[in-house]
Amino acid sequence: MSKSVEFFFDFGSPTSYLAFTQLPAIAQATGAQIIWRPLLLGALFKAIGNQSPVSLPAKGRYMFQDMARFAKRYEVPLKLNPFFPINTLQLMRGAVAYAGTPEFERYMQAIYQGIWVQQLNLGDAQVLAQLLTEAGFNPTEFAAKIADEAVKQQLKDNTDEAVKRGVFGAPTFFIDGQMYFGQDRLDFVAAALKAE
Repeated sequence: MSKSVEFFFDFGSPTSYLAFTQLPAIAQATGAQIIWRPLLLGALFKAIGNQSPVSLPAKGRYMFQDMARFAKRYEVPLKLNPFFPINTLQLMRGAVAYAGTPEFERYMQAIYQGIWVQQLNLGDAQVLAQLLTEAGFNPTEFAAKIADEAVKQQLKDNTDEAVKRGVFGAPTFFIDGQMYFGQDRLDFVAAALKAE
């Protein structure tokens, strides 16, 4: 019986981006299913009294150096976004809206690439609309989708559930009830998915 891995993420997290570049291949290699769990990191931090690592200058400097090492190891592009931190509320609602649809993977790729490769300010409505258009999405349809009350509520529910389950940042993974935090723990995620 194949396992599943829950992936709690926010587009505004560069480490979530790094995890996103690796997790699908891990899931494919282990025959696992990814359960995508978009959350709002800012709301999570507020609920538990946490804050971004970059709020501590020394920790922020180290974290960016470490992420560059992992990007090199993974052989993926990573560019620090000059508009960081970006308000990801609309982007995360979009992830909820497209989850389970054929457009989901394309949406994920477009948004992550936009922030962490193209260095775009996706908190700007015009910039976001242009990116969505270039990726084959209709910005008007996108706006309607993220205005849906059920989509808004699902993002809130995901974030609330994450708080209740002990999540304190992103990316966070759950396999068989066990929590793994950080893209630098993907080796443990892979091992857990392989385990009988």
